Amino acid sequence: MIKPKLKWGIAGCGKFAENAFIPTIQLMRKNKIISLFSNSNERVNELAKKYGITNAFSDYEEFLKSDINCVYISSANAHHFEQVIKAAKAGKNILCEKPLSINSLEAEKMVKTCEENIVWLATSYVYRFHPIIKKVKELISNEYIGKFVSINLNFNTDFVPGNNFRFNKSLSGGGALRDIGTHMIDLLRFFGGEIKTIEGFIDNIIYKSETDDFACAIVQFEKGGYGYFNVSFNNKKAFNRIEILGHKGALSIENLIGVKNVPAKLTILREGEAKKAFRRRGNKLHYMLKSVQHSFLNNEPPLVNGYDGLMNMKLMEELERKCQMKKES
Repeated sequence: MIKPKLKWGIAGCGKFAENAFIPTIQLMRKNKIISLFSNSNERVNELAKKYGITNAFSDYEEFLKSDINCVYISSANAHHFEQVIKAAKAGKNILCEKPLSINSLEAEKMVKTCEENIVWLATSYVYRFHPIIKKVKELISNEYIGKFVSINLNFNTDFVPGNNFRFNKSLSGGGALRDIGTHMIDLLRFFGGEIKTIEGFIDNIIYKSETDDFACAIVQFEKGGYGYFNVSFNNKKAFNRIEILGHKGALSIENLIGVKNVPAKLTILREGEAKKAFRRRGNKLHYMLKSVQHSFLNNEPPLVNGYDGLMNMKLMEELERKCQMKKES
C-alpha cells in the first residue's frame, strides 16, 4: 500500500522560504517539494538548483498544473489573494503566510472560495505551536493562576527600511503592525479568546517610510480581561517577554519571541508556592508543519485556519481605522 504524501508547491521564493521553510520540509517524512514558483525566472531557477527541486515555474497557472497537492504561499502580501483563489479552484490545500491578505474583504473571499472548493486553508501563525505556548494556554484555561486578568506581549526588532516588500505599502499593506503585530494579535486571541474592542497607536518613531515602524494596542476580551501588545521595527535590543496575570499568580515567557536557537523559558509565580522555571527548545515552524501535515493527510480542519487569518485582519484594520481618525481629528 502506497502511503499518502504531501507534494508541495511553493509560491514565492523569499528569504524565509529559502532559509526556513524549504530546509524544514526537506527533513520531514511524508513531505516532498515538487515545484517552485516565482515571478522572477532567475530567482526560481536559482532556488530550485540550490535545493535539487525538479520543477521551477514563472507562470502560476503552469505551476498549479504540476504534480502538487498542496501549496505554501509565501509571496508578498498583495499576491496572497489571487494565488489562494487560483490554488483553491485548482483543488489544492493551502498554507498561506500571514497576514492572510491586504484587507478583510479579500480575506473573506479567500475563506469562502476555499470552502466552496472543499480545500483546507491554513494560516502560518507559528507561535501557537511552541510547546511552552501550548502549556501556558492549558494553564490559563485551567485557571492555574486563578481568574485571568491580563496579557502583555512585546515583539520589537530593528528592521531598517530598504527594498524589502514590507516597506512598500501597496505590496505589504503596512509595516510593523501587519508583519509582526499580526502574530501578537493572534496570540492574544489564542490565550484570551475573541476580542471585543481594540484601541491604540501606530507611528513612525525612528524610521520614516511609507509603512509604520511602531504599533501598540490594548484590547478587551469578550469573556473578560485585557491584553496589550507593542511591536516595532526600530529597536536594536529588547526583552520581548510575554507576561500573563491571574488573580492568584503570574506567568512569563522569555527567549521565545524574536529569538532563535535558544531554549524558551517559562516562569511561574503562584500564591503559596515557590517560584518555578522551565526551559524548552522547540522549532515552531516544524511543529506547525507537523500539524498542517496531519490536517491535510487526514482531511481534518487545520488548527489555525483561514478564519483566524480573517479575524486577525479585521482587528488590524479596526486599529488602523481608529488611529487614522485620531490623526484627522
